[in-house]
Amino acid sequence: MFALQIACPEARVETLCDALEALDALSVSVEDADARTSAEQALFGEPGQPVPAQGWARSRLTALFADETAAREAARLLAVQDFFAGCALAALEPVPDQDWVRLTQAQFEPVAITPDFWIVPTWHHPPAQARTIIRLDPGLAFGTGTHPTTRMCLRWIAAHPQPGQRVLDYGCGSGILAIGAALHGARQTDAVDIDPAAVQATRDNAQANGVAEVIAAGLPDMACGGYDVVLANILATPLKLLAPLLAAHVADGGALVLAGILERQTAELQAAYQPWLALDVADTQEGWVLLAARRG
Repeated sequence: MFALQIACPEARVETLCDALEALDALSVSVEDADARTSAEQALFGEPGQPVPAQGWARSRLTALFADETAAREAARLLAVQDFFAGCALAALEPVPDQDWVRLTQAQFEPVAITPDFWIVPTWHHPPAQARTIIRLDPGLAFGTGTHPTTRMCLRWIAAHPQPGQRVLDYGCGSGILAIGAALHGARQTDAVDIDPAAVQATRDNAQANGVAEVIAAGLPDMACGGYDVVLANILATPLKLLAPLLAAHVADGGALVLAGILERQTAELQAAYQPWLALDVADTQEGWVLLAARRG
């Protein structure tokens, strides 16, 4: 495999990416050409906020090709195009052979939720102290246990066991919260998401964790009636829009648990739910908050 690197201004990035894909690049990535220098430019804003800029002033494109011949031919063809003006070939070099699967797996270690509740990728042995374990591989749907919002939700679940309770996981992603509830005694967990891929991921992960008989996964219209616990780890804007719906699903004596909320968004979420439930901060981590309320 060979990597072709091109330095280009912001205005040429999209055109070059399209051209490289047309020239059979296996992949094309874009990064700040000034990364790790004093001129590095941050692009990505906070969730729900517009990005401060659409692209870097100076970008570096890296295109991977199956072999050197394909990479050199792509470089030759691009160099004579009018849109290549202002761009430059930065490098053309072989990519060392690596065990990419092992390299990827090495980035993910078991995650402790509590001293005895752990998320453990399938290629790891559980730690000796783990008593409750979720087996989940990172990568396909949101909810691997590495994000603070997921960890806070799981901590809440561990601190509030659900024996015999009915639980709703709204926006289930990988199904990790539904699985956590099932492992802590829930008799029924409805896991819903607008993404059919997330629904399938939840079913697969429930099966892999031995709780498929407890978890029903489907689209949002599957949720019905009142639940003892309603969990929603999404983002602040959709959580505000969903306030009437989610609050209506909380049974008498039931709990509502919301995540995906930045600390500065706490007051606006509390205001959005005030007509139905009084949300309090139940946990905080790395600038995120977990809000919870109980009916009655």
